[in-house]
Amino acid sequence: MDFNATLVGQLIIVFALVMGCICYYLGRRKTQSPVLAGVIGAGLSIVPILGLVFLVVLVLKKDIEITPAVVNG
Repeated sequence: MDFNATLVGQLIIVFALVMGCICYYLGRRKTQSPVLAGVIGAGLSIVPILGLVFLVVLVLKKDIEITPAVVNG
């Protein structure tokens, strides 16, 4: 069975983009810096098991409390 390196590379890039989007979405609810969570998720997805471990960590993390701004007046 032959593996085409181009196809494997394209699958890894698509997987990294999808994981980056998912980590960004979860990062909006669970962290103070969702962009950083998305970038880390995409970067770790180059090695798929690391990306999945990071995703599990984000899923298991508690949501942050967002308090509405108090308006004086």
